[in-house]
Amino acid sequence: MSSVSGLRCRECGRTYPAEALHVCDFCFGPLEVSYDYDQIRATVTRERIESGPRTIWRYADLLPVDDPNPVDLGAGFTPLVRADRLAAELGLGELWIKDDTANPTGSFKDRVVSVALTKARQLGLKVAACASTGNLANSVAAHAARAGLESVVLIPSDLERAKVTMTAVYGGRVVAVDGTYDDVNRLCAELTSEHPDWAFVNVNVRTYYAEGSKTLAFETAEQLGWRAPDHVIVPIGSGSQLTKIAKGFAELAKVGLLDEVPEVRVSGAQAAGCAPVATAFAEGTDAIRPVKPSTIAKSLAIGNPADGWYALQTIRESGGSCAAVTDDEILDGIELLARTEGIFAETAGGVTIATLAKLAASGQVRSDECVVAMVTGHGLKTTEALFDRVGPTATIAPTLDAFDAAVDLGADGVRADVAAQRSDR
Repeated sequence: MSSVSGLRCRECGRTYPAEALHVCDFCFGPLEVSYDYDQIRATVTRERIESGPRTIWRYADLLPVDDPNPVDLGAGFTPLVRADRLAAELGLGELWIKDDTANPTGSFKDRVVSVALTKARQLGLKVAACASTGNLANSVAAHAARAGLESVVLIPSDLERAKVTMTAVYGGRVVAVDGTYDDVNRLCAELTSEHPDWAFVNVNVRTYYAEGSKTLAFETAEQLGWRAPDHVIVPIGSGSQLTKIAKGFAELAKVGLLDEVPEVRVSGAQAAGCAPVATAFAEGTDAIRPVKPSTIAKSLAIGNPADGWYALQTIRESGGSCAAVTDDEILDGIELLARTEGIFAETAGGVTIATLAKLAASGQVRSDECVVAMVTGHGLKTTEALFDRVGPTATIAPTLDAFDAAVDLGADGVRADVAAQRSDR
């Protein structure tokens, strides 16, 4: 039996039935799902969760869908990787990477789309649609194919080619729009009223879609032995993921799955070329001023983030921080994570790691904390960002002498150039 008690406006508190609604018709505030936590607490246990599928649906009791056969490609329960080598480079202690590159279409969006399309099917909606900076388009097209639904996705026309290919291969309609993501999103909002039987996952079913991000918190706590970390670093696009991760940790305590109420510091990461939340945080203001994005981190290039204000408040209330990093720092972050931990992240992951490094250097992330960095997408989606920085270390003639000259690992098995880099730190 569903534990959803309805929808509630985050601004004025008015309540609504659990339908395809996302905006309060009184104050135009965003709606969110309300749950009967007493009902959940009466049934959910750690053992019940641990006996469930190794996907987000092991947490079905805490999600806004009651369906024994969800639209599911196997999203979730991705690795939580102890990152000791990266921690040593940054001067940190207990550091973990939540590696969502391992999701079916290579990003955390599989979590939210699985929830959104399962709910959409329950509501009788016929077509899966979205506005996307790439990862969401990949996931909507894939999950729609799995569910036997038509899909229509709208993307900026300058999107990375790998993401366009990964969307188009599933056979849905891919519409490229000349403009920024914010232009695409406005068009998508207009289309919602023209097509009331379509599931625009980040518009008319956004209320349910966003709840999928909570599973990052659920998994992290379970994988840490049913304890919350002290600090999480989360990339900010729309801001929704950050707020829902914080909500997820709080919900675990409400239903008795954590032994105590967690005090998780939540910090945000943005690209300098699209940093309205980080700018507001630095200036000490509540105003999220829209910007025109200019960054290689296209999956975070949302100049007018729908949940930006809520993300800012979550950061402040938790005692976290927020910072922005340049494109060069983003690329450095990608290479640092790959070199130390063998995880290849897309540009959004580079934002997370570069911001983690910046906050660690400034003391905002401390060595006595258990820290989890959210890496939300695979590097194969954004390889062109690295074309000018990585490639063959040498091109040689097919001889042993040429090989020995090019590959000198030294007596200790460490290349001379790497050893020099380390000595410079």
